[in-house]
Amino acid sequence: MKFKDEISFLCSAGTGGDGIVHWRREKFVPRGGPDGGDGGRGGSVIFEATRQRNTLIDFRFNKHYRAGDGQAGMGNRMNGPSGEDLVLPVPLGTLIFNDETDELLADLTAEGETFVLEGGKGGLGNWHFKSSRNRTPEKATSGREGESYRLRLELKLIADVGLLGFPNAGKSTFISRISAAKPKIAAYPFTTLVPNLGVVHIGEGDSFVVADIPGLIRGAAEGEGLGHQFLKHVERCGLYIHLVSPEEWDGSPASRFADLNEELRKYGDELANRPQLVALSKIDTVTEEEASRIAAELAEAAGCQVFPISSVTGAGLRELVGSAYTLLNQQREEQARLAPEAAEAEAWDEGDGELVDWDRDELA
Repeated sequence: MKFKDEISFLCSAGTGGDGIVHWRREKFVPRGGPDGGDGGRGGSVIFEATRQRNTLIDFRFNKHYRAGDGQAGMGNRMNGPSGEDLVLPVPLGTLIFNDETDELLADLTAEGETFVLEGGKGGLGNWHFKSSRNRTPEKATSGREGESYRLRLELKLIADVGLLGFPNAGKSTFISRISAAKPKIAAYPFTTLVPNLGVVHIGEGDSFVVADIPGLIRGAAEGEGLGHQFLKHVERCGLYIHLVSPEEWDGSPASRFADLNEELRKYGDELANRPQLVALSKIDTVTEEEASRIAAELAEAAGCQVFPISSVTGAGLRELVGSAYTLLNQQREEQARLAPEAAEAEAWDEGDGELVDWDRDELA
């Protein structure tokens, strides 16, 4: 399993270089005074949020990250070179904790946002200690140690829409049809081990991000299956699309819908109260009459409209994407009204592959 959403390691900024005791020595200057330079500053460790990273897997091998140390001062009041900073790119949505105290130190959610462990200051050379009473100071100070913590990094995906559903509900095929995401697709449970992000383009300048969350099972909130590991990723999503397949392999579609929502409630009431769009997936695998009957039963259990869809034939996808787009726009307008500074949407990288463009006017 390659995905890493939580990892801990020791992280140390560099130690400042020592100041030195040194005396000025020049021709025709027989009694040169003190000119010992200061030590260089220790390098800092800089965690920088970037969309170029999607997981924490790059941190899995190294258990101690350390920035460069500053070097000692030199004569003629020359400061020693500073230590080299260590820049560690992390995905957007990374939480940084002090692993020993469990204190949250940073929540990096915006492109270019940083968290810094400061390097230690360099020591002072002996010229700083010259005075009218002490013309030849033999004193210099050592560099200070940089900040050092055992850190724990946790990743919560940042997406507008989270796809919910039990294993084999058709989430991977769905996201591959509405975006350029290319998840692994196969007919067995837990094909998706890594949350996939897809950008859905709604004409020019408009888009939203969908996260394909690995399948949940009963008991996910207590740690069963893969659910406990990935439930945290739906916390940042403003809207859920809940895909329910028509099979009767593990209870009726309506009962599976109720079971998954019960897992959300167990994990937190806030998740259970988020807006949901419900879709009956894989309608190409059943007759039209069966699809209508199951959709009606599911609508009664869910208490809302159900979108019958097929990611194979494309049936119902435009209506579902249009409803998601409308709800997200309503949320954005509400956020803009409450906090104008939070209303500026950031452009996401389009990534590789052919993009699926949806006409804004047709979806409205």
